Amino acid sequence: MTPTPPDTDDDAEEGSTLQVVTLEAGGRLDKALAAALPTLSRARLQALIAEGRVSRDGAVVTDGAAKAVAGEYRIEVPPPVAAEPEPEAIPLRVLFEDAHLIVIDKPAGIAMHPAPGSERGTLVNALLHHCGDSLSGIGGVARPGIVHRIDKDTSGVVVVAKTDAAHQGLSALFADHDIDRMYVALTRGAPSPIKGTIEGAIGRSPNDRKKMAMVKTGGRHAITHYAVEKTFGPVTKPLGARVACRLETGRTHQIRVHLASKGAPCLGDPTYGSGSPSQPVKDAIAAAGLTRQALHAAVLGFVHPITGETMRFESPLPDDMARLEALLGKL
Repeated sequence: MTPTPPDTDDDAEEGSTLQVVTLEAGGRLDKALAAALPTLSRARLQALIAEGRVSRDGAVVTDGAAKAVAGEYRIEVPPPVAAEPEPEAIPLRVLFEDAHLIVIDKPAGIAMHPAPGSERGTLVNALLHHCGDSLSGIGGVARPGIVHRIDKDTSGVVVVAKTDAAHQGLSALFADHDIDRMYVALTRGAPSPIKGTIEGAIGRSPNDRKKMAMVKTGGRHAITHYAVEKTFGPVTKPLGARVACRLETGRTHQIRVHLASKGAPCLGDPTYGSGSPSQPVKDAIAAAGLTRQALHAAVLGFVHPITGETMRFESPLPDDMARLEALLGKL
């Protein structure tokens, strides 16, 4: 299938853009459209099809999973709507709060802020309910107060600014890498040597734009310091390990990508956990009820940007990782 490059058109409702592509027959329609329109994700195109905004030769397309039929496809893309998160009464584990900032122990499964397709149930929604109008607006309408992020399925300590001055001060600390951030990972096998530094630029994977990867050109410089705290199973060939990782930089999926590059990905990682753990480790994962990457932001330390006080917060392993560690210890 060789799609022609898309054209744009004004023949759409006010504010929308109209993109036109010609496809050959074969393959899933939504996948073919995504390949022809790299600025639109497959999920976004599926949503546009569901909204009746995609047509072929004048007829509205209704099934993105159907085989593509040769013809001219017209895709109406409405203008983006600024996300305005609504407060939600979601319980928060608050480790510290004053007039300037709030430190939260985030559970796994909660995204930091709203995104297309996931507008509710985020930490921002919970904070808007908890803090009211006091969140800093520097992070933008969808990300008020957000200074740094951890992945949706990573648990642990995060700090959020409540004032613009705190936001600017915290952002400067993160930019200068003047933050103590330690994560605990439970890995498949163990990285070698048992202590070291992983350094390498991280950018979008050239093979899968939904993944990050260590890249030779482009990307952003990334440094992770790690130390194996204990191993599980045979000493000469561990089945797993508990690894402490300290971030010198903070790139998207940095620890997950760096550990995977050492052949020791986080257990349970659906994106970077290439290869399969041994059967005893699989059994331990199932028994522990782990359904996400075994990665936890255990320590966050910084100087309060307003008061100058040195602050340090620790979070114990959540239940799923603690159970898994205990089971691995029996191997």
